[in-house]
Amino acid sequence: MTNLSGLQILLFSFIIATGAISVVSGTVFTIVNSCSFPVWPGIITGDNGLQLNGGGFDLTPGASVDLTAPAGWSGRIWGRTGCNFDAFGNGKCLTGDCGKLQCSGAGGTSPVTLAEFTIGLGGAIDFYDVSLVDGYNVQMEIKTQGGSGDCQNVGCVSDVNKICPNELTVPNPNGGDVVGCKSACEAFGRPDYCCTGAFNKPETCPPTHYSRIFKTACPKAYSYPYDDATSTFTCANANYSIIFCPIST
Repeated sequence: MTNLSGLQILLFSFIIATGAISVVSGTVFTIVNSCSFPVWPGIITGDNGLQLNGGGFDLTPGASVDLTAPAGWSGRIWGRTGCNFDAFGNGKCLTGDCGKLQCSGAGGTSPVTLAEFTIGLGGAIDFYDVSLVDGYNVQMEIKTQGGSGDCQNVGCVSDVNKICPNELTVPNPNGGDVVGCKSACEAFGRPDYCCTGAFNKPETCPPTHYSRIFKTACPKAYSYPYDDATSTFTCANANYSIIFCPIST
């Protein structure tokens, strides 16, 4: 191995400091719990990719965690509520449950509010959204940090549980407030609500009475499967905050 002189080391340090050499780093997700109650974030990575932080952890009120995803990462992040885990990480949650503390590739049980990301490769744009296609359980917002392009802050900051139709509600088995709001697809299983069968394209699966309730409450969130035009957003070279129970402004 060739030994570097002190002058060469100084020159190399100067090049890095001035940005002549760009150091490639991943996209940072800052997951924030602004709720008055604990939230257990769940994460699932697409295409059998890197599971961030084991796919799940606990987040006390006011706490935040930074996770770094590699370029090209895609996946979903959601919040679980009302969880109880043993010393081995086994347990259950009232909403968003995957059966254990670290979901390790398992998805969350509906209804659940989802943050969805596809991170670009080599400076390509990221795609992101907040989805209520699988129902709703907790308020969520995605905020962009830096980046270029349209880079909007999006999400569902309204408490949909408070306006959920009775036929879609998920009651708290322990008593108290509603803990989730099902999608019409999950509640009724009808092809016209699920956009399946003869309704498997935008032309035959328009918004329904139920999806309009979600859309009115959260205009920048997916309300049904073909809600792409007003619900998918893009940004390049950004970091993202995923905030549970954001303060509505």
